[in-house]
Amino acid sequence: MNDNRQMRIRPEEVADLGAIRTVTTRAFGGTDEADLVDALRRNGDVLVSLVAERGSDIGGHILFSRMWVDTGAEKVSAAALAPVSVIPELQRQGIGGALIRRGIELLREQDEQIVFVLGHHDYYPRFGFSAEKAAHIGSPFQAEFFMAMELCPGALDGVRGRVVYPAAFGL
Repeated sequence: MNDNRQMRIRPEEVADLGAIRTVTTRAFGGTDEADLVDALRRNGDVLVSLVAERGSDIGGHILFSRMWVDTGAEKVSAAALAPVSVIPELQRQGIGGALIRRGIELLREQDEQIVFVLGHHDYYPRFGFSAEKAAHIGSPFQAEFFMAMELCPGALDGVRGRVVYPAAFGL
């Protein structure tokens, strides 16, 4: 991916699955996240899956899957952003951000209301994620790294409970 052509963000296709696995494995230095992506896809939990492509090369991938907030009285649907992957030599060039922004646009178009992410507290707030928005939602993760975004203002108002991830997460 060493040419100067524009990076294009598009939905994943079946022909991309091997490249997505390679990108995710390289980005994370192991297969755990790639196995997660495969399991989420296999289990039918994927809401949005996008690739970043330049020419015929895929250098990045993002996946959003279905999750819920169990309030005790009901399960409120939400989306989980995990993982976002960019091959090491293309990191810090805005590809991950472009994938996140496009994925959020598509979730809004699908009338999703809430997105959760586990990630770096210096990175994800620039996209609208906030640990404060997730403060009333129980999670198996450390609070400062567990963040939420409302795709519809007020979507988390009065929502109290615990997140329920798809089975592929093993939580």
